[in-house]
Amino acid sequence: MMHTNKDVLVKGIKYLGYTVVLMFSSPILIYQAFKNQQHDLYIPVLVVGFIVGLGALFMAFLGIKTIMDSLFGQKKKEK
Repeated sequence: MMHTNKDVLVKGIKYLGYTVVLMFSSPILIYQAFKNQQHDLYIPVLVVGFIVGLGALFMAFLGIKTIMDSLFGQKKKEK
């Protein structure tokens, strides 16, 4: 019988916490960029907003994968 690896579970929950922060930051940055289209930093802020959005997606998948690994164990690689 397998037991939950609590250290890995906490790590996965931390990743999901970072995901929540990035999920709220990305739309705010993109909105601010579109609101200030005449400003010189329009394109850099927009690009940073999209990068933060992609980071949120990556962290969400990483967090869910880490939690699944803690619950069910890591998949063994076959040779």
